[in-house]
Amino acid sequence: MKKIFVILAASFFVLAACDNDKKDEKEGKEKTENGTESKVEKNKATALASVMGVNAHDPAVMLKDVTPDAMDYGDGSMPPTKGIDSIKAGIHAWLAAFPDVKGENFVVMANEDGSQVAVFADWSGTFKNDFMGMKATGKSYKLKDADVFTFNADGKMTSHRSIQSNMVMASQVGMEPPK
Repeated sequence: MKKIFVILAASFFVLAACDNDKKDEKEGKEKTENGTESKVEKNKATALASVMGVNAHDPAVMLKDVTPDAMDYGDGSMPPTKGIDSIKAGIHAWLAAFPDVKGENFVVMANEDGSQVAVFADWSGTFKNDFMGMKATGKSYKLKDADVFTFNADGKMTSHRSIQSNMVMASQVGMEPPK
């Protein structure tokens, strides 16, 4: 009888261990074998840190993990911006025009291998200074958007896309193209 109890107990522990392994796999492989963060979690943290750089009004934070030849596609309504220096110049101009831009209610999602990470947020800001020849209106915007980042094998961002059309924000703040 004791042998049966010992065999049942041993079987229980083996099955429980196998079940925990499956549970870890289902939860997105949060940890690697040595306990460090997985590539997925690192890329999610990197994308969130980049977006949080907007709240800090710090382009260096936003671009810390971006490749020199990165592409910013925006929402696709305008030609993409290529290269970290060009992207940085656009960010500086944006932050100058909307000095109170702020995101909140962040939700971060990634595909299975972490090569694509999306950061969803509620954004707001006020058009306080001229931007690309357009006169500031002092009007504010509020919108929901997602920033989608592509990562290379080294965990560096190679591209950025925005989901929300720039026209939504432009109409809310009364932007009018220069004549």
